[in-house]
Amino acid sequence: MRIRLDRTVCDGFGVCARHAPTHFPLDDWGYAVLDGDGDIAPADQPAVTRALLDCPVHAITERPDSDHDEEQP
Repeated sequence: MRIRLDRTVCDGFGVCARHAPTHFPLDDWGYAVLDGDGDIAPADQPAVTRALLDCPVHAITERPDSDHDEEQP
C-alpha cells in the first residue's frame, strides 16, 4: 500500500493521528505530516486505511503501486 497526504487539503482534525500516529504526526499547528515516503508496511495497513477512510476532508489518498504507474502497451 502506498499513500499520499495533501497538506493543502488538511484541516487539522487529527483523525489520522489518532488512528496511525507513527505515520501521521501533527506539526506545531496541529496539521498532519506524512512520516516516511508513503510506503506502508502490511502490519500498519489496517490503521492507515482507517485513517484514510475517516479523514473528513479526504486529504489522504492511496497511490497506485510503482509497478502499475507505467502504462502497458
